Amino acid sequence: MADIVNTNQFRNGMHIEHRGSVWRIVEFQHVKPGKGGAFVRTKLKNLETGSVVEDTFRAGEKFPRVHTEVKNVQFLYDDGGDAHFMDEETYDQFTLPRADIATELAYMLPSSTVQILQVNGKPSGIQLPASVELAVAETEPGVRGDTVSNVTKPATLETGAVVQVPLFVEIGERIKVDPRESRYISRA
Repeated sequence: MADIVNTNQFRNGMHIEHRGSVWRIVEFQHVKPGKGGAFVRTKLKNLETGSVVEDTFRAGEKFPRVHTEVKNVQFLYDDGGDAHFMDEETYDQFTLPRADIATELAYMLPSSTVQILQVNGKPSGIQLPASVELAVAETEPGVRGDTVSNVTKPATLETGAVVQVPLFVEIGERIKVDPRESRYISRA
């Protein structure tokens, strides 16, 4: 049987079942107005659709808690339909549909380690690190004399992702990229 949590036990990052799906609590705030009963104002993210909604609950309202776990896994390869992974502790292999993790795949090289979020024991999504190092596969050469600050050009990385980089970045250079925002950070 699932644990039951009430609104007094809410914590950021906790997962609950609400309206037939699994939601992560992004933010919450207990409110005690001068008149009327207390309530909890929340911001919830749906794990299936990724949508974020704001919702209000009465104080003490109860919800089933969903157990989540983060595991380190190794990305093995992408066969076009599924992405294949291996658990680094048990060496068990599993797949996730490519369509569900297409944006994350653009920043993952084969044999790289990533964290996978498991909800009720089933793989749910991928958490990439804050920065990844990738080589620039293709970009325009920087034009000499273009010295206006903050001028960027598109660069295709070795994984196929395209990010905006400063003019001085050349083909073959390794750069640090923030995969969550698809943004150049620095040279590696």
